[in-house]
Amino acid sequence: MNNNPAPTDYRDNISRSGLSIYDPIDIGDSNLWIPAPDLEILLNRELIGLNLGTLPLRTRSKAVKTTVCTALGYPVPKRFRKTQPRFLGQKLDTYVQKSNNLQVWNEELEPTRRYAIIRISADDRIVRVKVVTGDALAKLDTTGTLTQKYQARLICGSHKAELISSEDTKIVRALVSVEADHNLSDLEPTSNPIPRRVLPISIVFERLKAMIGVSFEDRGRDQERLRGGHLHMLICRELGFSNYADDGQFPDLRNQLLEIKLQTSPTIDLGLVRPDSTEPLDLPRIDGNQIRHCDVRYALFYSSTNGARVTLTHVFLTTGEQFFKRFPQFQGKVLNRKLQIPLPRDFFD
Repeated sequence: MNNNPAPTDYRDNISRSGLSIYDPIDIGDSNLWIPAPDLEILLNRELIGLNLGTLPLRTRSKAVKTTVCTALGYPVPKRFRKTQPRFLGQKLDTYVQKSNNLQVWNEELEPTRRYAIIRISADDRIVRVKVVTGDALAKLDTTGTLTQKYQARLICGSHKAELISSEDTKIVRALVSVEADHNLSDLEPTSNPIPRRVLPISIVFERLKAMIGVSFEDRGRDQERLRGGHLHMLICRELGFSNYADDGQFPDLRNQLLEIKLQTSPTIDLGLVRPDSTEPLDLPRIDGNQIRHCDVRYALFYSSTNGARVTLTHVFLTTGEQFFKRFPQFQGKVLNRKLQIPLPRDFFD
């Protein structure tokens, strides 16, 4: 299969495989592991319009899980086991939400688990499904209740621009562009990486350091997503994409394996995953290689604000593999049995 197969290709492969929802599948399996964006497409096609209000309360959950099986090409089991997650093969859980307060009881968020957040209307009809990884959900936590949340400290040095990793990891070096102009105008920021179309980390650095001194409107600390979105848009333009896109998945610019951090304080919030983790990323294998979290490049922009505008003052670029060699990690974690994560108003947009 190519690097961007149709979502229905995965569904058809699963249907032909005879696998159940409980049979394990390796993350990145080119034929059977459904990446989160494709999961979202398949689930929306099948679930939107399903009227849960016509069903008895005790059978609603079963109806949702049954429809999810159909959407993904799995046979419906005679009974659904109480496993964690419910769909073991795809590392997928489902949450039906009428409110914007997501509650996860008696278990931790897992970075590579996928969470299908299913929005229902006032009359109990499914209107939208959003699929995110545990790490993406962790970014939305403003309550401080996550059972494990990694943090590090950013200490500015004498240089306003620092390339911490002089070269990419071995796996990414096999994907880097050999084009003289390194043109990205025909690519989508959120599409999967394509062999020989990933910018070398040195070229990314040269383009991003030109952004030092750039300023944009400050929407305030309660609008961090808008701040970050504005920065992502500017970075897409600087790297050479013809348009801006952000689907809330990790890393932010998946096509270039680039995660972006906008810092107005020295504390770097890293969510559930250590940047140097060798755990596989939720991406299809590329030329037989599985991208890991430590292969992702991290762009950190330190900034100042006068309350009206944010100004970028420093830029740092590193691989996840070398992240903690420059930014010291905080120790310790917070414990809580119940997670309450307020979903942003535009979460389902």
